[in-house]
Amino acid sequence: MDAHDIADGRARWQRRYDEARKRDADFTTLSGSPVEPVYGPPEGAVVPGFERIGWPGEYPYTRGLHPTGYRGRTWTIRQFSGFGNARQTNARYKMLLEAGGGGLSVAFDMPTLMGRDSDEPQSLGEVGHCGVAIDSAADMDVLFEGIPLADVTTSMTISGPAVPVFCMYLVAAERQGADLSRLDGTLQTDIFKEYIAQKEWLFPPEPHLRLIGDLMEYTGKHIPRYKPLSVSGYHIREAGSTAAQELAFTLADGFGYVELGQSRGLDVNTFAPGLSFFFDAHIDFFEEIAKFRAARRIWARWLRDVYGATSEKALWLRFHTQTAGVSLTAQQPYNNVVRTAVEALSAVLGGTNSLHTNALDETLALPTDEAAEIALRTQQVLMEETGITNVADPLGGSWYVEALTDRIEAEAEAIFQRIRDMGSDGSITAGILRGIEDGWFMSEIADAAFVYQQALEKGDKRVVGVNVHTGSLTRDLDILRVSHEVEVEQKQLLGQRRAERDNALVKARLEAMVAAARGGENMIPAMLDAARAEATLGEICGALKEEWGIYREPARF
Repeated sequence: MDAHDIADGRARWQRRYDEARKRDADFTTLSGSPVEPVYGPPEGAVVPGFERIGWPGEYPYTRGLHPTGYRGRTWTIRQFSGFGNARQTNARYKMLLEAGGGGLSVAFDMPTLMGRDSDEPQSLGEVGHCGVAIDSAADMDVLFEGIPLADVTTSMTISGPAVPVFCMYLVAAERQGADLSRLDGTLQTDIFKEYIAQKEWLFPPEPHLRLIGDLMEYTGKHIPRYKPLSVSGYHIREAGSTAAQELAFTLADGFGYVELGQSRGLDVNTFAPGLSFFFDAHIDFFEEIAKFRAARRIWARWLRDVYGATSEKALWLRFHTQTAGVSLTAQQPYNNVVRTAVEALSAVLGGTNSLHTNALDETLALPTDEAAEIALRTQQVLMEETGITNVADPLGGSWYVEALTDRIEAEAEAIFQRIRDMGSDGSITAGILRGIEDGWFMSEIADAAFVYQQALEKGDKRVVGVNVHTGSLTRDLDILRVSHEVEVEQKQLLGQRRAERDNALVKARLEAMVAAARGGENMIPAMLDAARAEATLGEICGALKEEWGIYREPARF
């Protein structure tokens, strides 16, 4: 790009920056020196390939979605939390919000994630242990008691039974008197990554995609601010993938959902802004920053050139980030505070829109209140003290960062081509489904995890407290323990609710939902009616399992 084009780009950025809203804040260094909102090539410079870097708020969005960066709005502090029963988790949410959290992110227990009720035999010993137990809309009422859902953005990390859980959330909002059309939040719903990495599915892929398509249609028409899909790379990375695999598999899944929306006749300019992403921030500082920058560039180019999007918001890749759970160690757990801070910093320098920071004790148990507060304060120290919110994409133009960004992008593009080649019709969706069926994704992740484990055991990769600097004065931590009484009480409460509801109405509503499943109508209204009647999660999912069957992963050797 020649000097004239660069100068024109800077002028465009300046106009947009001047017109944008900025926070009332001190944009100087700790020593009081003023800093510019963005930095770029010096006047008259010629920078080959600068169009791939560009300016904040301008295609291809390598440097961020907004011309102001975090001067306009800082990232949302969204701490992932849930344990025990709805009452206990409600108290934790109130603590986080009062301490400065900007939104809620719900962690569900394993029975809920698998679409089971707390009193099913498979739920024994798991109720409330890795998140909150939700059996019906009544639990959602308690979960958000005193927290106005009309005013708080809520993310729910669940995929297999995401749609019925979402319906219970809508019922709880209705009972609060909220205008459902104005609700704002995110539902994960990403079933592709379940088959690829996390393994929390219910049905075969086709009916899952049917439900997701119904959800996209329903929210687009009735709840336009709500994001019905958060395409997740986090679980892919936690399973052992490389950074490039995480990026490529995640964006490929996102392209698959774009193809799903278009197959429903939806306008990509309308539904694509409702797609969001969820990435891992791992410990290799610069590689993670490059990954996030490449993600925005790839998404913008594919949405424009492959899927025909023309609106700016359809080209924007918005993403939430969580620091890497697999980087935490049980040995010398206080080191995890440092790891989390470094990982959070990489997410911010990569331009994340919202962020969760892991607690130091999460490798051992769910976080205690004290550990959760330290994790929250980690973000607040970064936001309030370090000056990183003063300049948009401060590492833009770094030879190292730009080279890493280009390399990760090239690796991802090669993976996209491989996925396309696997499909029968050249689409990303067909390639993903074939890759799931053949076990290709799992094999790729397993190979990457094996290579890393070998390097760790040889000492080529070092982890402080594990294979280097192992001496320590650290004492055992006091950890959060979920009482067995939580399960006993939840099962009793569930039995009481079943006894008090209109069971004939529940049966009729479930039958109407199954009838909708057999026909071509959108299933969300019928599922909402079932949730209003206090049909349980296990009953809703069980009725659909009878209709659609259960997915069983093929045995592979």
